[in-house]
Amino acid sequence: MASERYLLPPDGTDWRGLETFRNAGGYAAAARALRAMTPEQVVDEVKASGLRGRGGAGFGTGQKWTFMPKPGGPKPSYIACNADESEPGTFKDRQILERNPHLLIEGLIIAGHAVGARAAYVYVRGEYVAPFRILSEAIVEARAAGLLGRRHFGTDRDFDVHVMRGAGAYICGEETGMIESAEGKKGQPRKRPPFPAVYGLWGCPTTVNNVETIAHVPAIVRRGAEWFKTIGTSTSTGNTLFGVSGHVVRPGVYELPLGTTLSEIIYQHAGGVRDGRALKAVIPGGVSMPVLSAEQVDVRMDHESLRQAGTLLGTGGIVVMDETTCMVRAAIVVARFFRHETCGQCTQCREGTAWLYKLLRRIEAGAGEHADLGTIEAVGGYMEGQTICALSDAAAWAATGFLRRFRAEFEAHVDGRRCPLPGSFEP
Repeated sequence: MASERYLLPPDGTDWRGLETFRNAGGYAAAARALRAMTPEQVVDEVKASGLRGRGGAGFGTGQKWTFMPKPGGPKPSYIACNADESEPGTFKDRQILERNPHLLIEGLIIAGHAVGARAAYVYVRGEYVAPFRILSEAIVEARAAGLLGRRHFGTDRDFDVHVMRGAGAYICGEETGMIESAEGKKGQPRKRPPFPAVYGLWGCPTTVNNVETIAHVPAIVRRGAEWFKTIGTSTSTGNTLFGVSGHVVRPGVYELPLGTTLSEIIYQHAGGVRDGRALKAVIPGGVSMPVLSAEQVDVRMDHESLRQAGTLLGTGGIVVMDETTCMVRAAIVVARFFRHETCGQCTQCREGTAWLYKLLRRIEAGAGEHADLGTIEAVGGYMEGQTICALSDAAAWAATGFLRRFRAEFEAHVDGRRCPLPGSFEP
C-alpha cells in the first residue's frame, strides 16, 4: 500500500531550519488557519478528517478539542503537548522532533487557534537531549520570524510555545501525570473528573495531544479533510509512524497508511526477520499491548482490525521476536518494567505488578507450578479497569497476553522445571 508522506522529510533528510521547512510548504497551513478560518471551522475540519490520537487511546482529535470552554472565560486556556514517549518499542515522536520540528510548531499554532489557547507547553522526555535542543532552536527561529509571540502572523492574537524537560518517569506519559510533573509536583496521575479540559495545567482548561497527533494537523488544514480520508481506512484515517524494532533486518520508523498489514511492514519495509529465522511473536503497539502470534501477522494495522485480533494499535511500536525468543522471559522483561514504573498510588497496580513479576520469575527459574498460571490470569483480572490510570491495565494485558498466546511454552517451563530456550536474548 503506497501513500503520500507528509510527516517526515524523504530519504532520511531533515527540515530543521525554518527556511528549509518553508521551502517545503511549511507554515502555509498555519497562515490559512489564522487568516481565513475561524476556530470553529478548524475544529470542524479536523473532526471531519477522522484524525484519531496517535498517543495510544485513539480518541477523535477534533472531538477532544470541542471539550474546551469558549474563549473569554475567567482563566486562560493551554495546550499540553506530550513528547515524553516512554513506551518501550516506541520512537516515532523523536523522529518528528529531530527531523521536522517546525511541523510540530505549526500544528501547535493551528491547534492553539482552534481551542483558543494562549500558549502550548511541550513536555519532552528527559533523555531526549538532542530533540529538546533541536525543538528549542526551532522555536527561537519561529519567534524571530514573527510566527510565535505577540501578534504572530501579523494578527491581533498572541500565542507562544514553551519546552519543558520531563522527569524521567514512564508514568509522566499519562496525561494527568504529565500535567502534575509540569507543575513541579510528583509525577502521578490525577483522579478524574475533573478532566484536563476543565482543570488542567495550573488549574486552567487544557487540551492534551501527543506530538504525532499535532503533526497531522497542518496537512489536514492545507489539503482538506476529504483528502485525509482517502488515506488509511474509513475509521482509521491518515498515515501513521510505525516504529519497528527487534529481530528484523531493517529496524526503523516507517510512515505508512493505517490499515497496512503487519506482514507488509515486517517483510517489505523492515526487510523480514533477521538471519532467515522464523517469526514467532509480534507486539504491535508498544509493550503495553497484548502480543500476537506469527499466525496473526496478516492483520491490518488499524484500530478496529487489531481490536478484533485481541490487541490494540497503541503507539504503533512494533516489536518483532523470532523463533529463538523465550516468551516467558519476554514477559518477565515487560513485567519488570511495569513493576519499576508504577507510581504506587493504586493498590491493584502497586501490588499486582509486583505479583506478576514474581510469578513469572518463578516460572522461568523452573520453580513454577501449574497453579501459578491461573494466578497470573486472576491477578490480571483484578488489575484491569480498577485504577486511576491505564498502567495497571497495560501490565495485566501484557502478562496475560503472553500467557494466553503461548500457554504451551509456559507449561513447558513448569513441566520441565527449566527454560526450554536457555539461549534466548543472547546476541
